[in-house]
Amino acid sequence: MLNELNRLLKSAGISLPDHQKHQLLAYVDMLHKWNKAYNLTSVRDPREMLVRHIIDSIVVAPQLTGGRFIDVGTGPGLPGIPLAIVLPQAHFTLLDSLGKRVRFLRQVQHELKLENITPVQSRVEAYPAQPSFDGVISRAFASLADMVNWCHHLPGEEGCFYALKGQRPDDEIAALPQGYQVADIVQLNVPELVGERHLVIIRPQKN
Repeated sequence: MLNELNRLLKSAGISLPDHQKHQLLAYVDMLHKWNKAYNLTSVRDPREMLVRHIIDSIVVAPQLTGGRFIDVGTGPGLPGIPLAIVLPQAHFTLLDSLGKRVRFLRQVQHELKLENITPVQSRVEAYPAQPSFDGVISRAFASLADMVNWCHHLPGEEGCFYALKGQRPDDEIAALPQGYQVADIVQLNVPELVGERHLVIIRPQKN
């Protein structure tokens, strides 16, 4: 698995220290084991998890600015846990409404000794952002309009929304409510992933 991870990282142009690689592999191992009982992801094959969960998450890291992030609808910790591993200087709140997922996240936190994550069980609308976040991240969570409506209270004054999407979501961009503008659309390089990946970065417009 380490050889496979190294090969994928090289294809994606990502360099990581060995310690972070081993943490990523330990996370995949836990996800694979817990998935049998908890049904955390539809991806069953650990090698496929490397592409669809690990690389697909960490390619976003260079685009993030700030030190405090919240991953809304994180599920089993995607993209929040892989990002927390490769960005140890940043802090990630991992928000999900389902108890079994949050229990898994707490076990990952314990076993991998991740001090820069905070798993939280809550609906996003009910979660108070104090202090506010530099970035609100979501992966396959909702439409862009729903994301900004449900999460409008989470980013700080300079904060952004980071939405991981497949194909470029032009229809969703056109449906964004007033008060929000797309700052950037980044096409992501995820080796061996079938289909396109884009990161849409949205900023609230200042009054």
